Amino acid sequence: MTGVTNCENRSFTYGQKTIEYRLIYAKRKTLEIAVHPDSTVIIKAPTGSEISLIEKKIHKRARWILKQVDYFRQFTPKTPERLYISGETHLYLGKQYRLKVTRGQKNSARLSGGVFQVTCLDEPEPELVKKLMKKWYSEKANIQFAESIERCWPKFKFLDFGKPSISVKCMQKRWGSLSEKGTMTLNTELVKAPKQCIDYVVIHELCHLKYHDHSPDYYRMLDSLMPGWEKIKHKLELSMA
Repeated sequence: MTGVTNCENRSFTYGQKTIEYRLIYAKRKTLEIAVHPDSTVIIKAPTGSEISLIEKKIHKRARWILKQVDYFRQFTPKTPERLYISGETHLYLGKQYRLKVTRGQKNSARLSGGVFQVTCLDEPEPELVKKLMKKWYSEKANIQFAESIERCWPKFKFLDFGKPSISVKCMQKRWGSLSEKGTMTLNTELVKAPKQCIDYVVIHELCHLKYHDHSPDYYRMLDSLMPGWEKIKHKLELSMA
């Protein structure tokens, strides 16, 4: 975010409700209050603003903030739990594809003709279908993530760092991480998101080559390399909810 001078996580009590928000001080003239699709509250304030004045304005907008938070929460989760049976849909690169499960001469999974086709040697069991699809996703993730690195890495050639190696695995709460040794770990589930969202996560992690935390300098770098990243991040959160 261009012009960021400081940022911190804070909370504000309104009646029986506690509003948690991220306060960002930036070179701007007015206060901005935004509620994002993942229900996070972001407040951008002019550098040097007194917290008492900021909270006074939050109090005036508190009902609106809570209304927006409740609105976005109704969409989470929007995707029902997968049963791995014919007829339901599964995501790949941001698009939904219908699943067709049949018996065949071998256990396999593929995306063909706009349909996920899974064949099982024996009677199709949901756990087996899940296992076969998980293997397919893992294979595709390795390919798509490698291609994403190739798309994004040229933006970082001005840095005196080697290109990170990639590790793909399922993670519960993170889309990606970067180790001190320079290994980028990406969540297998990310391959279900649009390519633009995959690139966002890759660029997000590559920025950590220079800045290991989420400091104002880090966000300035992210903003310069991927303008509008916040909208892409929200698209990722909504598409994968």
